[in-house]
Order: sequence, then structure tokens, then C-alpha cells
Amino acid sequence: MQFQLDSKYSSQVQSLADFVSGLPISFVNLPGVEVSLQASSPANFFSNLVRAHAPLVRDAVTQRRSSDSARLAALVIDMFCTPMIDVADEFGLPSYLFFTSSSAFLGFLLRLQSLHDDEGVDVAEVKDSDAEFDVPSFVNSVPVRVFLSVILDKESGGRDVALYHVRRFREVKGFLVNSFMELESHAVNSFRTETAVVPPLYPVGPILDAEFGSGRVRQGDDAIMNWLDGQPSLSVVFLCFGSRGSFGVDQVKEIARGLARGGHRFIWSLRKPPPEGKIDFPSDYENLDEVLLDGFLDRTAGIGGFVSHCGWNSILESLSYGVPIAAWPMNAEQQLNGLQIVRDLGLATEIKLDYHDTDCDIVSAEEIERGINCVMENNNTDLRKKVKQMQEKSREALMDGGSSHSYLESFIEEIMSYYL
Repeated sequence: MQFQLDSKYSSQVQSLADFVSGLPISFVNLPGVEVSLQASSPANFFSNLVRAHAPLVRDAVTQRRSSDSARLAALVIDMFCTPMIDVADEFGLPSYLFFTSSSAFLGFLLRLQSLHDDEGVDVAEVKDSDAEFDVPSFVNSVPVRVFLSVILDKESGGRDVALYHVRRFREVKGFLVNSFMELESHAVNSFRTETAVVPPLYPVGPILDAEFGSGRVRQGDDAIMNWLDGQPSLSVVFLCFGSRGSFGVDQVKEIARGLARGGHRFIWSLRKPPPEGKIDFPSDYENLDEVLLDGFLDRTAGIGGFVSHCGWNSILESLSYGVPIAAWPMNAEQQLNGLQIVRDLGLATEIKLDYHDTDCDIVSAEEIERGINCVMENNNTDLRKKVKQMQEKSREALMDGGSSHSYLESFIEEIMSYYL
């Protein structure tokens, strides 16, 4: 499905298709569907966009079944594409949901849906309080201040859209989760003690695009890699906030001050927000001298730490390379991810867990410096040791006989059982 604002969609799909050429994998490009950006909230817009594609997916499945000798065994749908469950039902196919975030977050969503539907608890009523909720998939109680904003959004309908999708989660035959047992043993085991009816969980990760991504070369990559090769081991902090992460001028200046105070070598992926009121992706600052401190660009003299927005993919990538994280979540479920890796798992330090990019709060240079120093200072050997241990476990999980490998085998066996 093509997102109408994503101009890079076609080239990205083509690059991926080229990368897997020779494997029994094919891509079906569906016709574009126009959905109004004006009539609804972002949550409603995306939900309507997916729903509008359902007839096209139905047609594609019909054509595939008539032209391909291989039997269509099941549909694995994205976590945001629950309307496709109806398509699977029409063809008498089992449907599975691929959940790209953590097992803990999946448990959080199911718990909140249960609280709302079965116990009459509306968490939006306490969104401005210090309330905390016990969520079985988290070790520690979860404060409302780190809830994703869409769950608390009653006015524009975001909460209702989220609850609709989570209710439909329970209709699938199972969840494929991009995680692994050794990382989320508490969360995975919490599903086994869940009293409500919940489909089985298959943690089959970490699924990363490291090999595919390594073939993509952007302007300036060579210079960055050459510079990195010349730095002492573990001396560089990397700041990156995902494809949608961006900061205004005031916050940029505070980050610059925090970096200057800490004195660590760094690489910073800096983006500016789209114009106010416009739905678009962040872009580059044209003139860095206008937003950074005087002389800042002149002081930049192995990656030892990662200042991250705590997107789940970024967390998995950082752990797979054995790099500890300074957590600065920004939106979506990132605050919950940050809470999990900092307080439940002890694999990261905190810059500010309850930061939301829709608020006007500025994270101070002192908070930034403190969070980075906690990751980069040599005396934090316990954190670095734990992350290195998880790096090894992440690799073992994917090996023959590893936990994720075994879960994937179980998933395949279950699908095969429908036809034996």
C-alpha cells in the first residue's frame, strides 16, 4: 500500500525487491487510493486509508490464487491493517498479526482495551494525573504520563480508533512479534497467565534490515565512516531520533549546549520539524550556524553510546551491536519502550522518559549532559556489560535451536497443521 505523502515509497520498494531477487518473494503494488487529509484526525486518516485498500487486497489475493500453483496458506497482516482480517475470513484463511513493536507494548494495548471494555475504566479521564496502572507485561507499574497520546485522545477519535484495532487483535490466530524471549521473558510469560482469551505469541526477532541497509549509501556516508574509523574505541555518542524525529531551534540549542558541556565526540542526525499545521516529514536545516551555538561546528574534534527516540527497531539495532542507549522518547509508544528498557530491563539510561514532541517543554542542557554522561563514562561498566550480554543473546536467538528460531518453526508447523 502506498502512503500518499511518502514520495520515496516506490524507490524503497524497488530497492528491497532488488535485494531479495532470487528468493521466492514477490511484491504486489496496489493502485493508489486517495483519502482526505482534512476530514479526520491522523489516526482516523490512516485507519480509513487501510480500510480503503481492503477491496484491492481482496482482488490481489483472488488473482494470486487463480494464477499461482502454490497454495495460499495464511495471511500475515501488519498491526495497523486489521481490516484485512475480513479478507482472510472471506477466503477461509487463518490470519496472523505481525507486531513490529515489543511484546510488552502488545500486552499494554490488550490490557487497556480490557480495562475499557470489561471494567469500564477510561484512562483518558486521568491523563493529567500521576496515576499509575499495573500492566502484566511490564515489571513495574506504568504511569499515565508515558502513555501514548492516541490512547488519551477522546476528542478527535484517536482512542476509539486504537481500541477498535486492539479488539480485532484478539481475532487473529497468533502474534508474530519482533522480539526475542531472552530480552522480554517477563512480557512473553505474562501472556501465558493472561485470563482473557489471547492468541498465542511467537517472538521471532530480532528482525533487522542490517544487511539490506548496509547497501544503501547516502551523500556524506564515506566521510562519516572515515571519521569514525579514526576515533578511539567507544568514544563517540550517536544522536538519532528516527525518521519523524525533529526539534525546533530552542531545543536544538539546548542539545548543543549539553553536548558542549559533556565534551564527548558525537555524530548528530539533526532534522527540523515540518511547518506548523502541515502533515509532512521532517527536513534538514539549511544553515546550521543559525540554530547552533557560536563556534559549535568547529569543536567536533567506535560508537560508545546512542541517544535514541526509543523506536523499537532502533532499540533492537542498538542491542544487536552492543551499544547502550540514553533514552529520549518522542511520540507513539516510544515512552513505553523507554520505560521498559530503562526501568524494567536496565539496558539504558534516562534523559527524559515522559517527553512528548507535541508538548512545548524544553529538555535542558543539564538533563541531556547527565543522560549522555551516564552512558559514556567508563565507570558505568555494569550497563555496558549487560548490553553486551544481550547482544550475544540476540544472536543466539536466531541460530538453529535458538528461541526465535524455535518459535518460527512452531509458527510454520501450526500453519501446516491446517492442511494436514
